[in-house]
Amino acid sequence: MKQSSTRLISFMAIAIAINYIGANIALFLRLPIYLDMIGTLLVAVVLGPWLGAGAAIISALISWMTTDIFAIYFAPVAIVAAFITGFLVKETSKSRDLIWKSLLVSLPGTIVSSSITVILFHGITSSGSGILAQVLHGLGIDMTASLVLVQAITDYADRLISLILVFAIIKSLKTFAPNLVAAKG
Repeated sequence: MKQSSTRLISFMAIAIAINYIGANIALFLRLPIYLDMIGTLLVAVVLGPWLGAGAAIISALISWMTTDIFAIYFAPVAIVAAFITGFLVKETSKSRDLIWKSLLVSLPGTIVSSSITVILFHGITSSGSGILAQVLHGLGIDMTASLVLVQAITDYADRLISLILVFAIIKSLKTFAPNLVAAKG
């Protein structure tokens, strides 16, 4: 039992570190994608939606306390994505299914993140997607419409890239550490 607890904690810690590193790369480079949920989605696929949501919360807290004051406000987006991914995406999912499953994972989060961005921040956040929304708004498109459009596109791209990376990680783990991804729990 102790060995399995150690593995679980280690897996969660690595996933949270992946979230933190990805988020900071995206933040530093002002990318229009976020890369802050790769670990969360990995945990959701391998260990289930509840632990995925736990990884999302801890990741948001760490980012909020260290590098991104906006991170805590967007934790609900990662929690929603963790639940949907945990129930919808399985380790046995086919690669071609990731195209539409990424859409199903991203759409509810788009609604949540767009609402947060419009209501709390009036379109101004730390992400590169905020810059794109500001450009569209500058071209005469309503700010809310700009945010929702940009958010929908960037959320989908982010979740697709994240899930592709998750499946690459799972494939590597099955090769090099099969006991780590043996059972959902």
